Amino acid sequence: MPSFQNGDVEIAYLDEGEGEPILLVHGFASNKEVNWVNPGWVSALKGDGRRVIAFDHRGHGQSTKLYDIEAYGVDKMALDAAALLDHLNIKRADVLGYSMGGRVTGQLAYAHGDRVRSAIIGGIGIRLCEAGFNSDKIADALEAPTADGITDAQALGFRMFALQTRSDMKALAACMRNTNRTILREAAAAIRVPVLIATGTEDTIAGSGDELGALIPGSKVLNIPGRDHMFAVGDRVFKQGVLEFLKQRP
Repeated sequence: MPSFQNGDVEIAYLDEGEGEPILLVHGFASNKEVNWVNPGWVSALKGDGRRVIAFDHRGHGQSTKLYDIEAYGVDKMALDAAALLDHLNIKRADVLGYSMGGRVTGQLAYAHGDRVRSAIIGGIGIRLCEAGFNSDKIADALEAPTADGITDAQALGFRMFALQTRSDMKALAACMRNTNRTILREAAAAIRVPVLIATGTEDTIAGSGDELGALIPGSKVLNIPGRDHMFAVGDRVFKQGVLEFLKQRP
């Protein structure tokens, strides 16, 4: 698996296919394989004639594990994404992010809009700009020696998912304590690249996609029927909506 060095962080990535580049940005406690390869995204996008790039966030997958809270944050993760584009000599790319990756995509579109041809913000709606859950409670659950005594269902769910992805729990806890910070409404409203917002209609984590769509000028909203946060990511409606958006965007 190829990797590159961004400062003191080694970032693992994949780069497959030919055509217009699209960068895939995975969610919390996931990795490029779980979020993008296994659900068929890489195959679908390559089949649509695109060059597909995906990477493991710092603290995730095969990238460097960091345990300092200040080593994380959507601003630093957005810089990792931009550094990967630099490493591959790509000036601009479409960017597709899910959940935490949607936060990173929003930050990239706002702060580094010249690198973003279009932004697809998946798995997060208005909670891009609003607190959605208690990050400290989830971090505590990740750091707990066992699941005994964890009574918060959401915190327990994140812990179980992190175990399934064989993640470094200490690194994830540090990431969670920083990365759940919201993007200012004024920043979201200042995004000027084409945007697609996609959330499941049963997603209680993301918040309303329509509310975020009303905030970002010119954005399009895709509601994925009957899907919650975990199952929306691989849904056929989501994939079709993204492919159609990519064909239509300037």
